[in-house]
Amino acid sequence: MSDTINLQEIHDTLVAIAFEAGRMILAADPSDISTGTKMNSADIVTETDQAVERMVSSRLQTAYPSFAFVGEETYVAGTTHITAAPTFIVDPIDGTTNFVHGFPFACISLGFTLDRVPTVGVVYNPFQDLLFTGIRGGGSYMQRNASHQLPQFPPQRLPLAGKGDASRAPALGKLSAALVAVEWGSQREGENFEVKARTFRKLTASNENGGAGSMVHSLRSLGSAALNICATAAGQVDLYWEGGCYAWDVAAGWCILAEAGGRMVSGNPGGWETELDSRVYLAVRGAAAGQSEIVEEFWGVIGDGRMDYQH
Repeated sequence: MSDTINLQEIHDTLVAIAFEAGRMILAADPSDISTGTKMNSADIVTETDQAVERMVSSRLQTAYPSFAFVGEETYVAGTTHITAAPTFIVDPIDGTTNFVHGFPFACISLGFTLDRVPTVGVVYNPFQDLLFTGIRGGGSYMQRNASHQLPQFPPQRLPLAGKGDASRAPALGKLSAALVAVEWGSQREGENFEVKARTFRKLTASNENGGAGSMVHSLRSLGSAALNICATAAGQVDLYWEGGCYAWDVAAGWCILAEAGGRMVSGNPGGWETELDSRVYLAVRGAAAGQSEIVEEFWGVIGDGRMDYQH
């Protein structure tokens, strides 16, 4: 079936849907919309999340009625599964907490998978009019002024370093020279939380005068897994480590990262291959050299710690 699927057409459809979703998100007033929580007070959902997902689902089911659809707001634990079938995997607003607070790092994440492999990815931040796209085998791009139609604000479409030209991306060195993206996530107790807290401390602690830390340049938290992965794909950060997010948070960004020569491995030590729905991830930017070495160094910081999240 994959030979008969027009990936460019799917890409173009997802971009159009992303722009429509962006208009809905920008039109919403976070101070005047219904807001609720899921797992706890850090796991927020709004009526805008739900309205955007309904629009996306309707558009995609009309255009591709035989394809599966997995969305964050309609996911049912223990019932919803990602199969090998052609599947759209959607997060209507990734970064809902940012959206509610008016912090301009939220996006719609639209992924398409074949055989559980991220194959098309579209991530759009309407607050910055910033679009990331990727097609498996077709490269990935970052586009500023993405929706502008005015001649004084022409779109700027920049190719991200691809698999074949990763040599033009700077080599990765030691963690001490890295900028690392992380997130606390919504689970704020238990062993997963403790693994994160210990690792964050070791990443930032001094390595001078006998110190046991890695002393990375710094940690960054954009508040959106999709945008963190895209920042890694664009080389704006060197790595992104996460535990607790879902397939809809990573599917689109994963395709964009892979097409930029980046690599996705497990967020737990030793896992050079990780599943789309593993819930633990370590993304590494494209580089002329040093990917495997920095992964192993990062895993060494985690040590014996393991994150384990249920579906």
